[in-house]
Amino acid sequence: MKREDFSKLPLLVQQYLVYIEAIKGHSELSVIEYASDLRTFFRYIVREKEKIGSDVNDEDIDLSPIDINFIKKITLNDAYQFLIYCKNVRNNNENTRARRVIAIRRFFIYLTDNLGLLDYNPMKNLDIPKTKRALPKYLSLEEAERLLSVIDGPYKERDYAIITFFLNCGMRLSELVSIDYNDIKSDGSLVITGKGNKERTVYLNQACVDAYTAYMKKRPHDGVKDRALFLSSRNQRISPKTVQHIVYTNLEKAGLGDRGLSVHKLRHTAATLMYQHGNVDVLLLKEILGHENLGTTEIYTHISSDAAKKAVAANPLNSK
Repeated sequence: MKREDFSKLPLLVQQYLVYIEAIKGHSELSVIEYASDLRTFFRYIVREKEKIGSDVNDEDIDLSPIDINFIKKITLNDAYQFLIYCKNVRNNNENTRARRVIAIRRFFIYLTDNLGLLDYNPMKNLDIPKTKRALPKYLSLEEAERLLSVIDGPYKERDYAIITFFLNCGMRLSELVSIDYNDIKSDGSLVITGKGNKERTVYLNQACVDAYTAYMKKRPHDGVKDRALFLSSRNQRISPKTVQHIVYTNLEKAGLGDRGLSVHKLRHTAATLMYQHGNVDVLLLKEILGHENLGTTEIYTHISSDAAKKAVAANPLNSK
């Protein structure tokens, strides 16, 4: 879904999308996901309420007439029927269905609590489907060192600094590309803006400082107006897509290309290494990573437990 498609949504949904971006500080990608989930929901409701046959495509269903009077007729059971449809017809997994539930619940909270258009929120008790929490993929210390060792080419210093920042600081892709060179202070700290437009301070360790210093000696300055720390070959702020290409290329060179790894997995690697080797308290790790909920950070304690179980199982006396 694209932003230009928002105009085809119900007016109340359009207003809600403006609200979560302007007031709640959701990223553009997050807003588009909310829009897509609510569009899918209302297309289903219109199809069911108006008995529209399968010969009509979803794209041909007009959502613009939907107003608060139509919404007042939507019940909790309608929402559960929608989730069954998502599971059996759209083949949505648990995570996708859970995301759709969150979009529906928060939209109805907005109608009830923010706008006062509903006397009672029918989605108050809409449960979120249970989801499987798979342990995140990450690099071992040796694999991370191997990844750094293969970086080469005309932009070696830049690419090395980028991957070093990911592996040591655990920052997100969007956070890294938004850094300006003058954001980094003399004490090695910088303030970055993360999810929900929330700021946090990141401290560069010696490896990051060394990589940053080496890169700044090579970074073009003459005629470059962009204050971005990391520049593309055109001397403009590097794009997320280019950074992803840099990471994928070097993972392949390091013999790690078949592991399903990505830029975000380097963030997982940083968090895992800090927790396993740095004796970092989980609450401090939460602040370092910029997580909103402690539950998101606690998954790294499970990784540590899993590693400990494997280590004990690998004891040669285990088979005696």
